[in-house]
Amino acid sequence: MSVSLTGFLNSVNHQQLNVLSVRILQNGTPAAQWDLNRDERRLQHSVSKSFTCMAVGLAIAEGKLTLDTKLKDFFPQYAEQDPTLAPSLHPGELTLYNLLRMSSGHDSPPLWAEERASLQEKDWVKYYMSLPLDRPQGETFTYSSGDTFMISALVQAAVGQTVKDYLTPRLFEPLDIQNISWDTSPLGVTLGCTGLYINNEELSRFGQMLLQKGKWNGKQLVPADWIEFATRRQIDNEGGPDWSQGYGCQFWMCQHDAYRADGMFGQFCVVIPGKNAVVAINSHEENMQAILDAVWDEILPLL
Repeated sequence: MSVSLTGFLNSVNHQQLNVLSVRILQNGTPAAQWDLNRDERRLQHSVSKSFTCMAVGLAIAEGKLTLDTKLKDFFPQYAEQDPTLAPSLHPGELTLYNLLRMSSGHDSPPLWAEERASLQEKDWVKYYMSLPLDRPQGETFTYSSGDTFMISALVQAAVGQTVKDYLTPRLFEPLDIQNISWDTSPLGVTLGCTGLYINNEELSRFGQMLLQKGKWNGKQLVPADWIEFATRRQIDNEGGPDWSQGYGCQFWMCQHDAYRADGMFGQFCVVIPGKNAVVAINSHEENMQAILDAVWDEILPLL
């Protein structure tokens, strides 16, 4: 351990930010760790999306999917054309690539948490594909958990396993992430967009695997070119300082040439290639930018 967390902890405590766990890895070894109580498995919210992205890369490498795969290719039963709609507004035409970079063309993205909790329709693929697009795909970034659920459903249709079961031998077990829980839809599709329960130590291992371009213990778990592609800017976005740096494929671009998986209330897996470092944080805090600001101000200069 070589990086002091004193400045970071003083900053978040002064701002009353509810940070629960921190792990820093540099040059492949632990550089700092801190837990408010203990590092237990917690819901990682949208960090789950970045794990789903790994399943996509593996399925593409196996020839089961391509970036140009359309929803109608695997769900033709829900892709009936509405003759009153412009062809560009049919959800069946949505490509995997535009789902990955959150540019599906919905003004109000389907399958948000509140809607998922109350939806009468049990087949969420059918429901998603019943909603016409508001604009052609690929034009504008609109953050959408529904898009990621559809990615999970596409992977399941293509490989014949849920994303959780597909990733278990290929990613989770090699990273020593055992017996995980990942929530599903009413019909048993891995949520993909959220619902993954892991601890911060396990999250830091995921970040180290990303930093190593998919390699772990000498074995290539995920193709390096997929990780390079997914963690590059694929579309512009707007928002606060760390929400306007661009978006990749289920990854956010950060300031300081970093990128991250991130989840609501401050789960972060920040990969900083220029420093050969990973910062993993679990929190329960709405002010997520303030946590990242403390990383940039108090941790980054020490790396």
